[in-house]
Amino acid sequence: MRTLNNKGQALVEYLLIIAVISVIVVSLVKLLGGYLHDSITKSSCEILNKTYVEGIKPGEATCE
Repeated sequence: MRTLNNKGQALVEYLLIIAVISVIVVSLVKLLGGYLHDSITKSSCEILNKTYVEGIKPGEATCE
């Protein structure tokens, strides 16, 4: 009787899990990217003693 090699199957399962997690992370960053950019800009404005100006859309904020 031959025994089956299950190592290849486990590797494919791990790769599929990593692929799904990667897609979720990329989607979240794309969805929340503007808000993250605005929060970093706001922190930078406070450090530089400048005025935080909110943009029309998320991700368009600036320091003046």
